[in-house]
Amino acid sequence: MRLGILGGTFDPIHFGHLRLAEEMCEEFALSKVLLIPCAQPPHKDESVITPYSERLEMTKIAVSYSSYLEASDIEGRRKGPSYSIETINIIMNLYGADLELFFILGIDTFKEITTWKEYEELFKLTSFAVIDRPGTQKCEISSFIESLGLDFKKGNTDDLFVNTSGCSIYFKKSTLMDISSTKIRQNIKTGRSINFMVPERVKEYILRKGLYK
Repeated sequence: MRLGILGGTFDPIHFGHLRLAEEMCEEFALSKVLLIPCAQPPHKDESVITPYSERLEMTKIAVSYSSYLEASDIEGRRKGPSYSIETINIIMNLYGADLELFFILGIDTFKEITTWKEYEELFKLTSFAVIDRPGTQKCEISSFIESLGLDFKKGNTDDLFVNTSGCSIYFKKSTLMDISSTKIRQNIKTGRSINFMVPERVKEYILRKGLYK
């Protein structure tokens, strides 16, 4: 089984997240993509984040529009900070030995991976689908991969790096959508529209719950 993982605070989830998940599902012929709201982001102040239960519910509503996307509460079921290495180990135990994982994330987040808990182990367990951004130079990517010191070699295409564990790093492009959770929160706070930024039912949930006022 080929499974994608897209984690995030999802505060709130929006069409940019959903379109990215859908495109990577097609790109890698994935059975599905798990969208995993981070319960306790290690690098964020928890006091300024919308409660996990609300973010999870919005994610569930958002993915109901696609049969290939699934909301997962895996990080809400355990206490303490939400570390990716722990999440991936749990997923592998749940789905079994035949699982092939693809961790989806943006290039800016990927460049911070050395600050993650046991990040070296991640490269033994999952491949990475890193979403490029305009202006990123190929030499910049190669230099960063080399700096990891994890025996990655250039693959048979410019956007592929492979290592001895069989896991790979793919650099991919996705539809550029100028939408962010920050912008959505700002729009709500200032009384501006969020139409066409989030699914209609997510918008209705936000308004009904009075979020981001």
